[in-house]
Amino acid sequence: MSAMLGLLSVALLTATPVWLATLGETLTQRTGVINLGVEGQMLVGAAAGFAATYLSGNPWLGLLAGALAGMALSCLHALLCLVLGVNQIASGLAVLFLGNGLSSFYGTTLVDKQITGFHSLTHSAAARWPVVGQFIAELTPSVYLAFALWLACAVLLLRTQAGLVWRASGESADALRMLGKSPARWRLAGILVGGLFTGLAGAALSVDYTRTWVAQMTAGRGLLAVGLVIVARWNPWLALPVALIYGLAEALALRLQSLGMNVSPYLLGTLPYLVPLIVLLLSYRASRRRGAMPQELSGVFRGMA
Repeated sequence: MSAMLGLLSVALLTATPVWLATLGETLTQRTGVINLGVEGQMLVGAAAGFAATYLSGNPWLGLLAGALAGMALSCLHALLCLVLGVNQIASGLAVLFLGNGLSSFYGTTLVDKQITGFHSLTHSAAARWPVVGQFIAELTPSVYLAFALWLACAVLLLRTQAGLVWRASGESADALRMLGKSPARWRLAGILVGGLFTGLAGAALSVDYTRTWVAQMTAGRGLLAVGLVIVARWNPWLALPVALIYGLAEALALRLQSLGMNVSPYLLGTLPYLVPLIVLLLSYRASRRRGAMPQELSGVFRGMA
């Protein structure tokens, strides 16, 4: 029991950045816009969050700075797609490369710097309930913040009138215009909120999980999050279980390395990406068959044919 809870706590810690990024990209794609620049937004969020934490000593300010940095970079995607009419795929790739370059350039001064980050929520529960209490104590505030945002996003998107309009902008822009509402405004909101979440994801990675900064530290997590949106069938409720697929795979890879298995660490390092890829391939046909993809989003891919 304790071993399973220990593995789950590690999985939640490792999955939180991917979880937040998947949530953000889900909100963006539900408005009919895809953003492949998630990786770049996570990188600038990680750099800005780490820098703010290092300068202020406050990790909460670091998370805020990272979220705002991600949203600021997403403004470029909104400008290119919604104002200038640039292809969404090309625009997303431009944001990705720009975020990579900016974070690497301005983050050079952050290499080898140290921050304290968050402390685990150690309290009397760990003493009173040695198993469950220890599990709770091992989780950091960013995990609980992700839980709160996950619940809020799912309820707002699927159970409120504003969420209905949000989803309508991704299903039928013409129908939304007939109701006197502007799809562009909702898509702008989707891009900016998605940038906020992905920047927060990057900050959670540098400020809370690794507590360090290195160039390109996201290591493909942003692009993975875009794929996990498909696995989750554009449903925010499913963002947690699909992110846990990644988290459990990474936790298992770390556990196998600690046991000294005679397997190349490079091969074990592919496990967190290989397992979600297999699940993605298995679920992709089912998601298309059930019509889970927003109709306006499918038009983006038809336009590339």
